[in-house]
Amino acid sequence: MAVLLDCPLPIVGAPMAGGPTTVALAAAVAAAGGFPFLAGGYKTPEALAAEIEQLRALDVPFGVNLFVPSRHPTDTAAFGAYAAELAPEAEAYGLRLDPVPVVDDDHWAEKLRMLGRDPVPVVSLTFGLPERGDVEALRGAGVSVAATVTSPPEAVEARALGVDGLVVQGSDAGGHSAIFDPTRDPEPVDTAELVRAVAAAVAGLPLIAAGGVDGPEAVRALRDAGAQAVAVGTLLLRTDEAGTSEPHRAAPVDPSFDRTVVTRAFTGRPARALRNGFVDRHGRSAPTAYPAVHHLTRALRQAASKAGDTDRMHLWAGTGHRLARTGPAADVVRGLAARW
Repeated sequence: MAVLLDCPLPIVGAPMAGGPTTVALAAAVAAAGGFPFLAGGYKTPEALAAEIEQLRALDVPFGVNLFVPSRHPTDTAAFGAYAAELAPEAEAYGLRLDPVPVVDDDHWAEKLRMLGRDPVPVVSLTFGLPERGDVEALRGAGVSVAATVTSPPEAVEARALGVDGLVVQGSDAGGHSAIFDPTRDPEPVDTAELVRAVAAAVAGLPLIAAGGVDGPEAVRALRDAGAQAVAVGTLLLRTDEAGTSEPHRAAPVDPSFDRTVVTRAFTGRPARALRNGFVDRHGRSAPTAYPAVHHLTRALRQAASKAGDTDRMHLWAGTGHRLARTGPAADVVRGLAARW
């Protein structure tokens, strides 16, 4: 079987877009022997290029994650109704929500061109599959391409596109689900069970397991199931090098947050977050409309974060959030690999 990642330990620093993943966090994961991914989502090509330059200067292995542009059409009527529903939430911060949806491709073509000119070892893709030509362009530049999948049929589709490996995301993972069809919620499944099913469907393709990684025993189980490496995100949220906001940093171990749920309330795409008032008030009515809902709620979420208002924040977290600890990220990486 081919090897996708070049690192001493089978631990991957998952890309956490929106702030938590920093160059410092990626550097700490790499220094500890793991393989970090920079989060390319929501960044301009220039900002991403600057991070790549900083990390490359440290002479460590790393990859970049990109969001594949959505092909799901936005229902403008449903979006307008949701904007109206959220108006009182926004008014609490003196904000007015625009009922006209904003849809973009997260600078997809520009980022591909940048990575073609200045390639990194690995690019992982989230939110579906791009055109075959996009994958071929990256591979032609010397980049290994890994697609994120949530089921065996998605894995088979990704293999047919010619990717070099897969990130197999279980339903326990925090943050956005990578499910190809955003109108569906990810099927509840143990990540090790999913890895075994995907390994059987695409024999020989390198796999990185993600979701439900709460300690070294989980790492061992996922490796035994067939994963070459295991990605960790939630357990890095509170580490010293993470760029997580202070309210989000405290929430995973706050007793008032007793469970995680999958919701579209914040971005219009299924994502696992700590259950709060915003999820309860709007989770059932949120339309499937990414990235339009992400843009709709962004200023509100930023204002809530600045105010420490965890009732209105998107508190992405996986099911193992109670075990997230403060301290150096290197301790998390080495601790997860301790029993392998």
